[in-house]
Amino acid sequence: MTFSPESELSAEEVQTRVDEAIENNDIVVFMKGNRLMPQCGYSKRAVELVGKYVDEFETVDVLPALPEFRAALESHSGWETTPQTYVDGEFIGGSDILAELDERGELEATLTA
Repeated sequence: MTFSPESELSAEEVQTRVDEAIENNDIVVFMKGNRLMPQCGYSKRAVELVGKYVDEFETVDVLPALPEFRAALESHSGWETTPQTYVDGEFIGGSDILAELDERGELEATLTA
């Protein structure tokens, strides 16, 4: 049996936070942890990649209500995994897609368009 902590937020509160974060920020990364203290390697990689080209962007820690964030994010992207990066309301991808865009020389233009 695995330990499942109680979520700190309801599904409705999380959906509202996700919707507002995507709508109100030019760039937002939904991740485990925060920009200063990522809590997984994928989240750290996503923040590093975005941070190479953009100084100011929002991060949202999904850990306080992980199942609810997964459901809310899936309604926007079709993916339930994190991290997820959105630019101007559009889902870009996770850390692997960000790395792929960076390797092709397209990430800066994607983030700053």
